[in-house]
Amino acid sequence: MIALSLSVCAQERTNFDSTNVQGVRQDSVFKYASFIPGHYSSVDIDVLDNIYLMTERNTLKKIKPNGDSTGVFNDVKKYGNPTMIDVSNPLKTLVYYKGFATVVVLDRFVTFLNSINLRKENIFRVQTLATSYDNNIWIFDEQDLKLKKIDYDGKVLSETSDMRQIFDEVPQPTQITDRDNLVYLYDPNKGFFIFDYYGSYKNTLPFLKWEHTAVSKGMLMGFIGNTFYSYELNSLTLKSYKLPAFFKDYDDIKAMNGRVYLLKKDGVEVYSIL
Repeated sequence: MIALSLSVCAQERTNFDSTNVQGVRQDSVFKYASFIPGHYSSVDIDVLDNIYLMTERNTLKKIKPNGDSTGVFNDVKKYGNPTMIDVSNPLKTLVYYKGFATVVVLDRFVTFLNSINLRKENIFRVQTLATSYDNNIWIFDEQDLKLKKIDYDGKVLSETSDMRQIFDEVPQPTQITDRDNLVYLYDPNKGFFIFDYYGSYKNTLPFLKWEHTAVSKGMLMGFIGNTFYSYELNSLTLKSYKLPAFFKDYDDIKAMNGRVYLLKKDGVEVYSIL
C-alpha cells in the first residue's frame, strides 16, 4: 500500500500570469498566453487542459486550467523513479515503474486508488501503457507482442493477435494513446500504428523520429529538433512550424489542445497556436 499526502484546496492557486513576462516575445504562430512560476522537472497536459507538474522534490501536482490546485501526490518515488506517468484520462492517472512491473493508479485528485503488480498476471515486459476509454488500461506486452487491455486487478480483458502475424517488422511503441475510438501506438522508428477498440489493425502513419508526441482534437503532434509538426486526421494535412528562437533552452515541451507548454528553469511558459 502506498502512503501519500493529499492536498486539495479550492483556495490554493498557482499564480498564472496572463501578461507578458520578461524575456518572452510574440511570434506569428505562437502567441504568449500565460506563465506558471516554479521549479519543475516535467510537465504534461490532459484533454481538459489540466496541468501535471513534477516538482524537484518528486511530488506530482495537478493544476486546473484556471490555476486552482486539484491535488498533490507526494509518494511518486515509492518504487524508485517512475518509467512514465500517463495523464491521458483526467479521471485516472497512471504511474508506471518498469523495474517493479507495477502500476500505481491515482484518481482525479491524484489520490492513491490501488497498485497493480503485472508479474502476478505473467506480464513481465511492458515499456508503455495508457488509460483506455472505458477506464481500463492498455499495455503493450513485449514478451507476447500483443496490445492488451487489462482491468485494475491486472486481469487481461482483451488482446490483439501476435504482432508477428500482422507485420513484417513488429512495432516497439514508446507511447500509447486512446483517443476518438482508436488506439495509437507510436514507434519513433516506424510511425503511428492505429488499432480500433476491438484490436483490429487499421493503418500506419510513417511519421518518424517525433518526440513529445500527442493526439488531440483530431490531430497528431510532435517535435523534431526545432520544428513542430501537426497532422490533421480528417483532411490528411501535415503542417510544420519552425519554433521561434526564444523557445530555446527548455527542459520539456508539450503540445496539447491548441497550446504549447514550455518547461524552463523558472517555470512553464504557455503559448497558443494560431
